Amino acid sequence: MTTIDDFIGLLNTELGMAWTADDLDVHLDQLPEWNSLHLLSVLTRLEQYTGHEVSLPDALVAGSLRDLYGVATAR
Repeated sequence: MTTIDDFIGLLNTELGMAWTADDLDVHLDQLPEWNSLHLLSVLTRLEQYTGHEVSLPDALVAGSLRDLYGVATAR
């Protein structure tokens, strides 16, 4: 995953969603069909895909998909 577009594609493939760049800054609570289980699924898949751990505490305070992307790409 090198770009935010790759990130959106991964989310859509893994979660069966149809999110776009327009959804990146929407608060997670406002995203259609988002729930807390999605966060766990996303973190698991991101760790598998990137090969490194994603900070759970940082992910828990992420407010948007863009924030989650930042957490996933931070090292």
